[in-house]
Amino acid sequence: MIPAMLIAGTHSGVGKTTITLGLMAALSRRGLKVQPFKVGPDFIDPSHHTAVCGRPSYNLDPFMMGLDGVRRSFSAAAQGADVAVVEGVMGLFDGMGASETGSTAQVAKALGIPVILVINVHGMSRSAAAIELGFAEYDPALNLAGTILNRVGSERHVAMLKSTMQKPVFGMIPRNKEMEMKSRHLGLVMGYEFDHDLQALASFLEENADIDEMLELGIEDCPVASKGAVSEKFVRIGIAQDEAFCFYYHENLRELERKGAELVFFSPLRDSLPDVDGLYIGGGYPELHAASLEAAPARRQIKMASEDGMPIYGECGGLMYLGDAIESEEGRNEMVGALPGTTIMTKKLQALGYVEADVVASNPAAEMGKIVRGHEFHYSRFDCASDARLAYRLRRGKGIRDGRDGLVEHNTLGGYLHAHFYSYAVDRFIESCKSYGRR
Repeated sequence: MIPAMLIAGTHSGVGKTTITLGLMAALSRRGLKVQPFKVGPDFIDPSHHTAVCGRPSYNLDPFMMGLDGVRRSFSAAAQGADVAVVEGVMGLFDGMGASETGSTAQVAKALGIPVILVINVHGMSRSAAAIELGFAEYDPALNLAGTILNRVGSERHVAMLKSTMQKPVFGMIPRNKEMEMKSRHLGLVMGYEFDHDLQALASFLEENADIDEMLELGIEDCPVASKGAVSEKFVRIGIAQDEAFCFYYHENLRELERKGAELVFFSPLRDSLPDVDGLYIGGGYPELHAASLEAAPARRQIKMASEDGMPIYGECGGLMYLGDAIESEEGRNEMVGALPGTTIMTKKLQALGYVEADVVASNPAAEMGKIVRGHEFHYSRFDCASDARLAYRLRRGKGIRDGRDGLVEHNTLGGYLHAHFYSYAVDRFIESCKSYGRR
């Protein structure tokens, strides 16, 4: 058995992220190797997990990965860890629309992992027991092991709550203004930007939760075997990684390595283009660093590489960077110019949600006829010519325009879609890079 638990919430904003980070910090301080996971497509929470645990946090998303993909990713990542901690998304049963697809509950059932439900009990007593009962009985296939009660008040409040709850109460978390203030900012900044006081986080949970009892919870080894790693590296792929480009599903990077890629990390803000056979430019915040990106040497070098036929794949922030320019209230900054179009920053959210796309045009990353799944989230639009070649026709999602995404020029592909590589094989991208490197 692998000690494991999933921290879920009754709804968003109940404090599950702060509690999860505190638990991870406490377990790490005990000298345990903690493997973190996050349900859903989010990039930010996993970055905080990684900062606290010192191990990459993996997304578990049934829509993008499939249930077998969720099991495979969990099984592979948990190897060598002393305990696995999964943070849920939204409320426990909230999925796509009115379905359970993509929900925390669906992941919990797929893994058979015990669930600890966080309930915000501010202003209630017996009602907390009713919530616990409703969540426990809503889906009998779910293993609801117990609760953590957040924002408890006086000792009298604690006593009332304990007398009414039926399942184990693993924690009674008091109201803490400092922790609540920090929690409000967790979803706004990446983990490396946040000043985590790990000792304070660890102490806060140790003092208010029964961590020893939680460590008694566990999961049987997942029966699905992980994909074997490829020892021989026959292609070099550059990975843009810095403050401007920091949104990557960690499993995507591992998948490239399994297929034979040596990953070469570099910063478009500071470094020259490395000696590689292809590029993967993920999402992030290029608009916040537009002036620096414009002045950096990599911008022109990537343009030349694109014109030379190097396979280049960009997602969201990567699309913005590969375009001609980024325009915002601060002005216009020239970008790579490998893709014909301009990013216009907007104050209004342009798209948020899951994406499913048919590949309908030749491109360096995905085979025609395949279905690609992922997620999009952006406060910008990308203006390109009406006759621009777009590789994806969307079944759901917004994309660049008119239900299409994936702008192609030369051997460069960029779109708003953050794809998960478990939704389709990356062999085409690997082969494109291999062919370019052998010229």
